Amino acid sequence: MLLLRIRQASTHRPLASLLTGQRMYSSAQRPATIQVLGSAHSTDSWTNATSAILEKTGRNLLHQESHPLSILKSLIFKEFPDFAHYDSLSPVVSAYQNFDSLGFASDHPGRSQTDTYYINQNTLLRTHTSAHQLQLLEAGRKGDTDLLAQAKNGQAAPGNERFLVAADVYRRDEIDASHYPVFHQMEGVCTFTRDELRQAQAPELKHAKSKLIDSTVISDSNPKQAEHTAEELELLSAHMKRTMNSMVTQVLARAVEAQKKAGEPVQQEFPVRWIDAYFPFTSPSWEMEVLFRGEWLEICGCGVMKQSILDAAGMKDRVGWAFGFGLERLAMLLFGIPDIRLFWSTDPRFATQFAPEQISLFRPFSKHPPCPKDVSFWLPETQFHENDLMDLVRNVAGDLVEDVRLVDSFIHPKTGRSSRCYRINYCSMDRNVTHAEINQIQEQVRGQLVEQLGVTLR
Repeated sequence: MLLLRIRQASTHRPLASLLTGQRMYSSAQRPATIQVLGSAHSTDSWTNATSAILEKTGRNLLHQESHPLSILKSLIFKEFPDFAHYDSLSPVVSAYQNFDSLGFASDHPGRSQTDTYYINQNTLLRTHTSAHQLQLLEAGRKGDTDLLAQAKNGQAAPGNERFLVAADVYRRDEIDASHYPVFHQMEGVCTFTRDELRQAQAPELKHAKSKLIDSTVISDSNPKQAEHTAEELELLSAHMKRTMNSMVTQVLARAVEAQKKAGEPVQQEFPVRWIDAYFPFTSPSWEMEVLFRGEWLEICGCGVMKQSILDAAGMKDRVGWAFGFGLERLAMLLFGIPDIRLFWSTDPRFATQFAPEQISLFRPFSKHPPCPKDVSFWLPETQFHENDLMDLVRNVAGDLVEDVRLVDSFIHPKTGRSSRCYRINYCSMDRNVTHAEINQIQEQVRGQLVEQLGVTLR
Protein backbone atom coordinates (compact mmCIF):
# COMPACT_ATOMS: atom_id res chain seq x y z
CA MET A 1 0.00 0.00 0.00
CA LEU A 2 2.04 3.14 0.51
CA LEU A 3 0.28 3.47 -2.71
CA LEU A 4 -2.03 5.37 -4.87
CA ARG A 5 -5.31 5.62 -2.99
CA ILE A 6 -8.63 6.38 -4.68
CA ARG A 7 -10.65 8.64 -2.40
CA GLN A 8 -14.01 7.15 -1.62
CA ALA A 9 -16.53 6.82 1.18
CA SER A 10 -15.27 5.19 4.35
CA THR A 11 -15.19 1.40 4.18
CA HIS A 12 -14.68 0.82 7.92
CA ARG A 13 -17.00 -1.88 9.19
CA PRO A 14 -17.26 -3.67 12.52
CA LEU A 15 -15.14 -6.77 13.07
CA ALA A 16 -18.14 -9.07 12.90
CA SER A 17 -18.85 -7.95 9.35
CA LEU A 18 -15.24 -8.54 8.32
CA LEU A 19 -15.50 -12.18 9.26
CA THR A 20 -18.72 -12.81 7.38
CA GLY A 21 -19.80 -11.94 3.85
CA GLN A 22 -20.44 -14.13 0.87
CA ARG A 23 -17.82 -16.45 -0.66
CA MET A 24 -17.43 -17.41 -4.26
CA TYR A 25 -17.26 -21.07 -3.22
CA SER A 26 -19.87 -22.92 -1.20
CA SER A 27 -18.51 -25.73 0.98
CA ALA A 28 -19.89 -28.26 -1.51
CA GLN A 29 -18.24 -26.55 -4.50
CA ARG A 30 -14.89 -25.74 -2.96
CA PRO A 31 -12.02 -27.94 -4.21
CA ALA A 32 -9.66 -29.38 -1.62
CA THR A 33 -6.72 -27.59 -3.25
CA ILE A 34 -6.18 -24.88 -5.84
CA GLN A 35 -3.19 -24.31 -8.09
CA VAL A 36 -1.40 -20.98 -8.11
CA LEU A 37 1.65 -20.63 -10.37
CA GLY A 38 2.19 -24.38 -10.38
CA SER A 39 1.94 -24.89 -6.61
CA ALA A 40 -0.95 -26.56 -4.82
CA HIS A 41 -2.54 -24.79 -1.84
CA SER A 42 -5.15 -26.21 0.51
CA THR A 43 -8.48 -24.40 0.72
CA ASP A 44 -10.83 -23.65 3.61
CA SER A 45 -13.83 -21.45 4.40
CA TRP A 46 -11.77 -18.33 3.67
CA THR A 47 -11.02 -19.32 0.07
CA ASN A 48 -12.50 -16.79 -2.36
CA ALA A 49 -9.87 -16.49 -5.12
CA THR A 50 -11.74 -17.43 -8.29
CA SER A 51 -10.36 -19.14 -11.37
CA ALA A 52 -10.72 -15.88 -13.33
CA ILE A 53 -8.40 -14.15 -10.86
CA LEU A 54 -5.93 -17.02 -10.54
CA GLU A 55 -5.52 -17.06 -14.34
CA LYS A 56 -4.09 -13.54 -14.14
CA THR A 57 -1.20 -14.54 -11.88
CA GLY A 58 0.91 -15.80 -14.77
CA ARG A 59 0.35 -12.97 -17.28
CA ASN A 60 3.53 -11.08 -16.24
CA LEU A 61 2.67 -7.77 -17.89
CA LEU A 62 5.69 -6.16 -16.24
CA HIS A 63 8.01 -8.51 -18.17
CA GLN A 64 6.63 -7.58 -21.61
CA GLU A 65 9.07 -4.83 -22.51
CA SER A 66 6.76 -3.10 -25.01
CA HIS A 67 3.79 -3.04 -22.63
CA PRO A 68 2.98 0.42 -21.20
CA LEU A 69 3.25 -0.83 -17.61
CA SER A 70 6.63 -2.40 -18.28
CA ILE A 71 7.81 0.78 -20.03
CA LEU A 72 6.81 2.87 -17.01
CA LYS A 73 8.44 0.39 -14.64
CA SER A 74 11.71 0.58 -16.58
CA LEU A 75 11.67 4.38 -16.62
CA ILE A 76 11.24 4.47 -12.86
CA PHE A 77 13.91 1.82 -12.27
CA LYS A 78 16.32 4.03 -14.21
CA GLU A 79 15.61 6.92 -11.86
CA PHE A 80 16.92 4.82 -8.96
CA PRO A 81 20.29 3.43 -10.15
CA ASP A 82 21.58 2.82 -6.62
CA PHE A 83 18.57 0.69 -5.56
CA ALA A 84 18.11 -3.07 -5.95
CA HIS A 85 15.23 -3.76 -8.36
CA TYR A 86 12.71 -6.58 -7.87
CA ASP A 87 9.93 -7.46 -10.34
CA SER A 88 9.54 -11.24 -10.03
CA LEU A 89 8.36 -11.83 -6.44
CA SER A 90 5.48 -14.30 -6.11
CA PRO A 91 2.05 -12.76 -5.46
CA VAL A 92 1.27 -15.51 -2.94
CA VAL A 93 2.03 -14.19 0.54
CA SER A 94 1.00 -14.95 4.10
CA ALA A 95 -1.54 -12.91 6.04
CA TYR A 96 1.34 -12.08 8.38
CA GLN A 97 3.39 -10.58 5.54
CA ASN A 98 0.48 -8.62 4.10
CA PHE A 99 -1.00 -7.28 7.33
CA ASP A 100 0.63 -8.15 10.65
CA SER A 101 4.23 -7.34 9.71
CA LEU A 102 3.10 -3.83 8.77
CA GLY A 103 1.05 -3.11 11.88
CA PHE A 104 -2.45 -3.45 10.42
CA ALA A 105 -5.11 -3.56 13.14
CA SER A 106 -6.94 -6.86 13.58
CA ASP A 107 -10.21 -5.21 12.47
CA HIS A 108 -8.77 -3.27 9.53
CA PRO A 109 -11.23 -3.49 6.59
CA GLY A 110 -8.43 -4.58 4.25
CA ARG A 111 -8.42 -7.98 5.99
CA SER A 112 -12.01 -8.65 4.98
CA GLN A 113 -12.93 -11.41 2.55
CA THR A 114 -14.94 -8.78 0.71
CA ASP A 115 -11.75 -6.80 0.04
CA THR A 116 -9.00 -9.43 -0.30
CA TYR A 117 -8.53 -12.60 -2.34
CA TYR A 118 -7.77 -15.43 0.07
CA ILE A 119 -6.30 -18.76 -0.94
CA ASN A 120 -6.94 -19.93 2.60
CA GLN A 121 -7.12 -18.25 5.99
CA ASN A 122 -3.36 -17.82 6.28
CA THR A 123 -2.46 -17.35 2.60
CA LEU A 124 -3.61 -14.75 0.09
CA LEU A 125 -2.81 -12.83 -3.07
CA ARG A 126 -0.92 -9.73 -1.95
CA THR A 127 -2.99 -6.58 -1.82
CA HIS A 128 0.06 -4.29 -1.96
CA THR A 129 3.79 -4.46 -2.61
CA SER A 130 4.48 -3.45 1.00
CA ALA A 131 3.86 -7.10 1.87
CA HIS A 132 7.52 -7.64 0.91
CA GLN A 133 9.08 -4.90 3.03
CA LEU A 134 10.05 -6.98 6.05
CA GLN A 135 10.90 -10.01 3.88
CA LEU A 136 13.41 -8.06 1.79
CA LEU A 137 14.92 -6.19 4.72
CA GLU A 138 15.48 -9.48 6.54
CA ALA A 139 16.92 -11.07 3.39
CA GLY A 140 19.48 -8.30 3.16
CA ARG A 141 20.52 -8.57 6.77
CA LYS A 142 20.73 -12.37 6.77
CA GLY A 143 22.30 -12.66 3.34
CA ASP A 144 19.48 -14.78 1.89
CA THR A 145 21.20 -15.55 -1.40
CA ASP A 146 18.13 -17.16 -3.03
CA LEU A 147 16.00 -14.06 -2.53
CA LEU A 148 18.79 -11.56 -3.15
CA ALA A 149 19.55 -13.29 -6.46
CA GLN A 150 16.12 -12.23 -7.74
CA ALA A 151 17.18 -8.59 -7.69
CA LYS A 152 18.10 -6.74 -10.82
CA ASN A 153 20.85 -4.23 -10.15
CA GLY A 154 21.41 -6.02 -6.85
CA GLN A 155 25.07 -5.00 -6.73
CA ALA A 156 23.96 -1.39 -6.16
CA ALA A 157 22.48 -2.31 -2.77
CA PRO A 158 23.73 -5.80 -1.88
CA GLY A 159 22.17 -5.70 1.58
CA ASN A 160 18.76 -4.49 0.33
CA GLU A 161 19.35 -1.25 2.19
CA ARG A 162 17.62 0.41 -0.76
CA PHE A 163 15.19 -1.41 -3.05
CA LEU A 164 12.28 -1.06 -5.46
CA VAL A 165 9.55 -3.65 -5.90
CA ALA A 166 7.26 -3.67 -8.95
CA ALA A 167 4.51 -6.28 -8.88
CA ASP A 168 0.93 -7.25 -9.58
CA VAL A 169 -1.46 -6.84 -6.64
CA TYR A 170 -5.00 -8.10 -6.15
CA ARG A 171 -8.09 -6.53 -4.61
CA ARG A 172 -11.80 -7.11 -4.85
CA ASP A 173 -13.23 -3.85 -6.15
CA GLU A 174 -15.87 -2.13 -8.23
CA ILE A 175 -16.08 -2.39 -12.01
CA ASP A 176 -15.48 0.69 -14.13
CA ALA A 177 -12.93 2.18 -16.53
CA SER A 178 -10.35 2.85 -13.79
CA HIS A 179 -10.77 -0.17 -11.49
CA TYR A 180 -9.66 -3.75 -12.06
CA PRO A 181 -9.18 -6.61 -9.57
CA VAL A 182 -5.53 -6.93 -10.61
CA PHE A 183 -3.29 -3.91 -10.89
CA HIS A 184 0.38 -3.09 -10.41
CA GLN A 185 2.34 -1.14 -7.85
CA MET A 186 5.81 0.26 -7.40
CA GLU A 187 7.27 0.22 -3.88
CA GLY A 188 10.43 1.98 -2.78
CA VAL A 189 12.39 1.63 0.47
CA CYS A 190 15.48 3.63 1.38
CA THR A 191 17.32 3.12 4.68
CA PHE A 192 20.38 4.69 6.29
CA THR A 193 22.51 4.33 9.36
CA ARG A 194 22.21 7.52 11.35
CA ASP A 195 25.69 8.55 10.28
CA GLU A 196 24.82 7.90 6.61
CA LEU A 197 21.68 9.98 6.97
CA ARG A 198 23.63 13.06 8.02
CA GLN A 199 25.80 12.72 4.91
CA ALA A 200 23.07 11.74 2.44
CA GLN A 201 22.54 13.84 -0.65
CA ALA A 202 19.17 13.76 -2.39
CA PRO A 203 19.15 14.01 -6.20
CA GLU A 204 18.89 17.41 -7.80
CA LEU A 205 15.57 18.32 -9.36
CA LYS A 206 15.83 17.39 -13.03
CA HIS A 207 13.01 19.62 -14.22
CA ALA A 208 13.81 23.24 -13.60
CA LYS A 209 10.19 24.39 -13.68
CA SER A 210 8.97 22.19 -10.84
CA LYS A 211 7.04 24.34 -8.38
CA LEU A 212 6.82 22.85 -4.88
CA ILE A 213 3.87 23.46 -2.56
CA ASP A 214 4.40 22.04 0.92
CA SER A 215 2.52 23.40 3.92
CA THR A 216 2.52 20.12 5.86
CA VAL A 217 3.44 20.19 9.54
CA ILE A 218 4.23 17.53 12.12
CA SER A 219 1.28 17.25 14.51
CA ASP A 220 -0.52 14.85 16.82
CA SER A 221 -2.51 13.61 13.82
CA ASN A 222 0.65 13.00 11.77
CA PRO A 223 3.31 12.57 14.43
CA LYS A 224 7.02 12.07 14.70
CA GLN A 225 7.98 8.65 16.06
CA ALA A 226 9.50 8.62 19.52
CA GLU A 227 12.51 6.67 18.21
CA HIS A 228 13.55 9.55 15.93
CA THR A 229 15.00 12.94 16.76
CA ALA A 230 13.62 16.08 15.18
CA GLU A 231 16.82 16.37 13.14
CA GLU A 232 16.51 12.80 11.84
CA LEU A 233 12.89 13.38 10.85
CA GLU A 234 13.83 16.56 9.00
CA LEU A 235 16.66 14.85 7.14
CA LEU A 236 14.55 11.80 6.23
CA SER A 237 11.54 13.77 5.01
CA ALA A 238 13.67 16.22 3.02
CA HIS A 239 15.61 13.41 1.32
CA MET A 240 12.40 11.52 0.51
CA LYS A 241 10.51 14.51 -0.86
CA ARG A 242 13.44 15.65 -2.97
CA THR A 243 13.86 12.15 -4.39
CA MET A 244 10.16 11.81 -5.19
CA ASN A 245 9.94 15.29 -6.74
CA SER A 246 12.86 14.46 -9.02
CA MET A 247 11.54 11.07 -10.08
CA VAL A 248 7.97 12.14 -10.82
CA THR A 249 8.79 15.33 -12.71
CA GLN A 250 11.35 13.47 -14.80
CA VAL A 251 8.78 10.83 -15.82
CA LEU A 252 6.19 13.51 -16.61
CA ALA A 253 8.76 15.35 -18.70
CA ARG A 254 9.02 12.21 -20.84
CA ALA A 255 5.25 12.41 -21.33
CA VAL A 256 5.67 15.96 -22.59
CA GLU A 257 7.99 14.64 -25.29
CA ALA A 258 5.18 12.34 -26.42
CA GLN A 259 2.77 15.30 -26.45
CA LYS A 260 5.16 17.24 -28.69
CA LYS A 261 5.41 14.36 -31.15
CA ALA A 262 1.63 14.08 -31.25
CA GLY A 263 1.29 17.82 -31.90
CA GLU A 264 -0.62 18.39 -28.66
CA PRO A 265 -0.28 21.41 -26.33
CA VAL A 266 2.76 21.01 -24.11
CA GLN A 267 2.79 21.55 -20.35
CA GLN A 268 5.63 23.85 -19.32
CA GLU A 269 5.84 23.19 -15.57
CA PHE A 270 4.79 20.55 -13.06
CA PRO A 271 3.59 22.01 -9.75
CA VAL A 272 3.96 19.46 -6.94
CA ARG A 273 2.08 19.64 -3.66
CA TRP A 274 2.36 17.59 -0.48
CA ILE A 275 -0.55 16.84 1.86
CA ASP A 276 -0.78 14.99 5.16
CA ALA A 277 -1.96 11.37 5.05
CA TYR A 278 -2.15 8.21 7.15
CA PHE A 279 -0.74 4.74 6.52
CA PRO A 280 -0.35 2.00 9.15
CA PHE A 281 3.37 1.53 8.49
CA THR A 282 4.76 5.07 8.16
CA SER A 283 4.70 8.09 10.45
CA PRO A 284 4.57 10.86 9.57
CA SER A 285 2.91 10.11 6.23
CA TRP A 286 2.19 12.19 3.15
CA GLU A 287 0.61 12.05 -0.27
CA MET A 288 2.20 13.65 -3.31
CA GLU A 289 0.10 15.29 -6.00
CA VAL A 290 1.18 16.79 -9.34
CA LEU A 291 -0.74 19.20 -11.53
CA PHE A 292 -0.83 17.43 -14.90
CA ARG A 293 -3.04 18.36 -17.85
CA GLY A 294 -5.06 20.70 -15.65
CA GLU A 295 -5.85 18.25 -12.84
CA TRP A 296 -4.17 17.43 -9.54
CA LEU A 297 -3.04 13.84 -9.90
CA GLU A 298 -2.48 11.85 -6.72
CA ILE A 299 0.81 10.14 -7.48
CA CYS A 300 1.83 8.27 -4.36
CA GLY A 301 1.74 7.75 -0.64
CA CYS A 302 4.95 7.88 1.34
CA GLY A 303 6.44 8.53 4.73
CA VAL A 304 9.04 7.76 7.36
CA MET A 305 9.13 4.01 7.94
CA LYS A 306 7.81 2.74 11.24
CA GLN A 307 10.89 1.94 13.26
CA SER A 308 9.19 -1.24 14.49
CA ILE A 309 9.51 -2.72 10.99
CA LEU A 310 13.24 -2.06 10.83
CA ASP A 311 13.66 -3.36 14.37
CA ALA A 312 11.79 -6.56 13.46
CA ALA A 313 14.19 -7.02 10.54
CA GLY A 314 17.14 -6.80 12.91
CA MET A 315 18.10 -3.35 11.61
CA LYS A 316 17.74 -1.26 14.76
CA ASP A 317 20.72 0.82 13.71
CA ARG A 318 18.94 2.07 10.57
CA VAL A 319 16.16 4.54 9.79
CA GLY A 320 14.34 4.97 6.50
CA TRP A 321 11.55 6.21 4.29
CA ALA A 322 9.27 4.42 1.86
CA PHE A 323 6.85 5.20 -0.96
CA GLY A 324 4.41 3.37 -3.18
CA PHE A 325 1.97 4.03 -5.98
CA GLY A 326 -0.19 2.34 -8.59
CA LEU A 327 1.29 2.10 -12.07
CA GLU A 328 -1.99 1.85 -13.99
CA ARG A 329 -3.40 5.24 -13.10
CA LEU A 330 -0.17 7.01 -13.97
CA ALA A 331 0.23 4.98 -17.18
CA MET A 332 -3.35 5.77 -18.24
CA LEU A 333 -2.53 9.47 -18.07
CA LEU A 334 0.94 9.28 -19.60
CA PHE A 335 -0.10 7.05 -22.51
CA GLY A 336 -3.66 8.38 -22.87
CA ILE A 337 -5.24 4.96 -22.26
CA PRO A 338 -8.98 5.42 -21.50
CA ASP A 339 -9.94 2.00 -20.12
CA ILE A 340 -7.97 -0.07 -17.61
CA ARG A 341 -9.08 -3.29 -19.33
CA LEU A 342 -6.86 -2.40 -22.28
CA PHE A 343 -3.74 -3.22 -20.26
CA TRP A 344 -4.85 -6.87 -20.41
CA SER A 345 -5.69 -6.84 -24.11
CA THR A 346 -3.90 -9.27 -26.41
CA ASP A 347 -5.17 -7.45 -29.51
CA PRO A 348 -2.13 -6.62 -31.68
CA ARG A 349 -3.72 -3.25 -32.50
CA PHE A 350 -2.99 -2.34 -28.88
CA ALA A 351 0.28 -4.16 -28.31
CA THR A 352 2.04 -2.92 -31.45
CA GLN A 353 1.50 0.77 -30.61
CA PHE A 354 4.25 0.85 -27.98
CA ALA A 355 8.02 0.44 -27.94
CA PRO A 356 10.46 -0.22 -25.07
CA GLU A 357 11.44 2.82 -22.97
CA GLN A 358 9.26 5.20 -24.99
CA ILE A 359 6.12 7.00 -23.92
CA SER A 360 3.74 7.37 -26.85
CA LEU A 361 0.08 8.33 -26.91
CA PHE A 362 -2.47 5.56 -27.44
CA ARG A 363 -4.44 5.71 -30.71
CA PRO A 364 -7.96 4.28 -30.31
CA PHE A 365 -8.54 1.48 -32.80
CA SER A 366 -12.22 0.84 -32.18
CA LYS A 367 -15.20 1.97 -30.15
CA HIS A 368 -18.02 -0.50 -29.99
CA PRO A 369 -21.45 0.38 -28.60
CA PRO A 370 -22.28 -0.88 -25.10
CA CYS A 371 -25.04 -3.38 -24.48
CA PRO A 372 -26.62 -2.47 -21.11
CA LYS A 373 -28.58 -5.00 -19.09
CA ASP A 374 -30.31 -4.40 -15.76
CA VAL A 375 -30.72 -6.89 -12.96
CA SER A 376 -33.02 -6.25 -9.99
CA PHE A 377 -33.29 -8.29 -6.82
CA TRP A 378 -34.24 -8.34 -3.18
CA LEU A 379 -31.26 -8.53 -0.86
CA PRO A 380 -30.83 -11.72 1.17
CA GLU A 381 -31.35 -11.79 4.92
CA THR A 382 -27.64 -12.56 5.32
CA GLN A 383 -25.06 -9.85 4.66
CA PHE A 384 -24.70 -8.57 1.10
CA HIS A 385 -21.55 -6.79 -0.08
CA GLU A 386 -21.28 -5.07 -3.43
CA ASN A 387 -17.75 -6.41 -4.03
CA ASP A 388 -19.20 -9.93 -4.05
CA LEU A 389 -21.53 -8.89 -6.87
CA MET A 390 -18.64 -7.31 -8.80
CA ASP A 391 -16.50 -10.41 -8.45
CA LEU A 392 -19.34 -12.66 -9.55
CA VAL A 393 -19.97 -10.58 -12.68
CA ARG A 394 -16.25 -10.59 -13.52
CA ASN A 395 -16.07 -14.34 -13.03
CA VAL A 396 -18.97 -14.94 -15.43
CA ALA A 397 -18.44 -12.23 -18.06
CA GLY A 398 -14.75 -11.42 -17.78
CA ASP A 399 -13.54 -8.33 -19.65
CA LEU A 400 -16.77 -8.02 -21.65
CA VAL A 401 -18.04 -5.87 -18.77
CA GLU A 402 -17.20 -2.18 -19.05
CA ASP A 403 -18.81 -1.12 -15.78
CA VAL A 404 -21.46 -2.01 -13.23
CA ARG A 405 -23.48 0.76 -11.57
CA LEU A 406 -26.18 0.88 -8.94
CA VAL A 407 -29.10 2.65 -10.61
CA ASP A 408 -31.89 2.18 -8.04
CA SER A 409 -32.46 1.04 -4.47
CA PHE A 410 -35.41 1.17 -2.13
CA ILE A 411 -36.90 -0.42 0.98
CA HIS A 412 -40.38 -1.92 0.76
CA PRO A 413 -42.62 0.07 3.13
CA LYS A 414 -44.53 -2.99 4.36
CA THR A 415 -42.01 -5.84 4.38
CA GLY A 416 -38.89 -3.81 5.09
CA ARG A 417 -37.00 -5.75 2.43
CA SER A 418 -34.27 -3.95 0.49
CA SER A 419 -34.15 -3.96 -3.29
CA ARG A 420 -31.28 -3.09 -5.60
CA CYS A 421 -31.08 -2.61 -9.34
CA TYR A 422 -27.69 -2.70 -11.07
CA ARG A 423 -26.95 -1.80 -14.68
CA ILE A 424 -24.27 -3.98 -16.28
CA ASN A 425 -22.73 -2.37 -19.36
CA TYR A 426 -21.34 -5.06 -21.62
CA CYS A 427 -18.88 -3.68 -24.17
CA SER A 428 -16.04 -5.50 -25.88
CA MET A 429 -12.82 -3.60 -26.57
CA ASP A 430 -12.24 -5.27 -29.93
CA ARG A 431 -15.54 -6.41 -31.46
CA ASN A 432 -19.28 -5.86 -31.54
CA VAL A 433 -21.38 -7.96 -29.23
CA THR A 434 -24.95 -9.07 -29.96
CA HIS A 435 -27.92 -8.91 -27.65
CA ALA A 436 -28.40 -12.66 -28.11
CA GLU A 437 -24.84 -13.33 -26.92
CA ILE A 438 -25.16 -10.94 -23.97
CA ASN A 439 -28.59 -12.29 -23.01
CA GLN A 440 -27.03 -15.72 -22.48
CA ILE A 441 -24.30 -14.24 -20.28
CA GLN A 442 -26.84 -12.15 -18.38
CA GLU A 443 -28.89 -15.25 -17.61
CA GLN A 444 -25.76 -16.89 -16.19
CA VAL A 445 -25.18 -13.82 -14.04
CA ARG A 446 -28.76 -13.91 -12.78
CA GLY A 447 -28.53 -17.59 -11.96
CA GLN A 448 -25.24 -17.17 -10.11
CA LEU A 449 -26.63 -14.25 -8.11
CA VAL A 450 -29.30 -16.56 -6.74
CA GLU A 451 -26.97 -19.53 -6.22
CA GLN A 452 -23.93 -17.70 -4.82
CA LEU A 453 -25.32 -14.61 -3.09
CA GLY A 454 -28.80 -15.81 -2.10
CA VAL A 455 -30.71 -12.91 -3.65
CA THR A 456 -34.31 -13.10 -4.86
CA LEU A 457 -34.70 -11.89 -8.43
CA ARG A 458 -37.42 -9.41 -9.25
